[in-house]
Amino acid sequence: MESVSKLTVSELTERIRCCLEEGFSSVVVEGELSNCRPASSGHLYFSLKDAGAKIDAVMFKNRLRSLTFEPRDGMLLRVRGSLSVYAPRGSYSIVCEEMELAGSGDILAMLEQRKRRLAALGLFDESRKKSLPRFPSAIGVVSSPTGAALQDILNVLDRRTGGVNIVVLPAPVQGAGAADIIARRIEQANQWKLADVLIVGRGGGSLEDLLPFSEEIVVQAIAASDIPVVSAVGHEIDWALCDFAADVRAPTPSAAAELVSGEWADITQTICGAAEDFISAIQGRIEKARLLLRPFNTEDLEYRFRAILQPRLIRFDDAKESLIDGLSGLVDSLRRRLELAVAILEAGSPLAVMERGFSMVTNTRTGVIVRQAGDACPGDRLEIRPLQGTIAAITEECYGEKN
Repeated sequence: MESVSKLTVSELTERIRCCLEEGFSSVVVEGELSNCRPASSGHLYFSLKDAGAKIDAVMFKNRLRSLTFEPRDGMLLRVRGSLSVYAPRGSYSIVCEEMELAGSGDILAMLEQRKRRLAALGLFDESRKKSLPRFPSAIGVVSSPTGAALQDILNVLDRRTGGVNIVVLPAPVQGAGAADIIARRIEQANQWKLADVLIVGRGGGSLEDLLPFSEEIVVQAIAASDIPVVSAVGHEIDWALCDFAADVRAPTPSAAAELVSGEWADITQTICGAAEDFISAIQGRIEKARLLLRPFNTEDLEYRFRAILQPRLIRFDDAKESLIDGLSGLVDSLRRRLELAVAILEAGSPLAVMERGFSMVTNTRTGVIVRQAGDACPGDRLEIRPLQGTIAAITEECYGEKN
């Protein structure tokens, strides 16, 4: 061994790369499409296989634009390209330049034939479909206990349906014997009434990986189930015959979990939304009441009271002054009228005349006040009343004209 020259792994891989890429610079290969995986970069990664072997392949997005069909697992394809070695992994693959349909693949043809036969038996009829329960108390999951699909389902159910019982019915999801166990788990769930709704599925994979869910025994078990079944096999682009027999087909396991928990989640969201609206409305009313009461705090109350009272006090004072002025004017007017009346009365009073030296003479015989000489005759007794006292007199002579 020491006489043989030593090579590093990189040197050996480089020699292999040169041999393969130079020796197979242009090849045409026919095989069945499997494990088709469109990448986010736009490239298409897949495998070509036949009964005895499988080879990886890639077609870059600039070449994909020329395709007139959408590649799907199970198609029989003819591709032209060159071999390429990927040194970090020590693997080789075909870099495809052209791709065309070469017929139907064996698996795809078998599935189409089985699909038609089962459809003829009525297993896919819409009349057999059952509605999903609105509020399931127990949700059954038939899937691999170690698969990522189960974890996705559990995470979604835990987030959306807290408190709902989840029954996991473990089953292998690929390989020999997987279909029998999957069908048995569905039958056990019905026999023991373990759930109100069943999710049957797995994560994505190649067409061969998904074959157990297209086996007739699984399709018949799903069609015969009294419990509503949601099929959740692979990703959205994947399919299996159990999708047609199930009551509802979900594009992914996570989407299946959302479907069976929809009513719980919607009702919970509605209640939470109503509670938030109620709290917001109450808080708004409290804030409005607080704003209305703010001007009536102890500091501003006296000021606001004075602001309301002051104009009325001013009007009251003005009215009082106006009333006083009016009454004073009226009193003055009455006083002047009274003084004028007094003056007139005093001017016409006999006493005022008497104060000027006049007296009133009365004929005691006739009782008549003597105003002229003819009102008395000689010998008549007269009563003379000056301002003070009384004088008695007897008429001796009368001079002047008589009436």
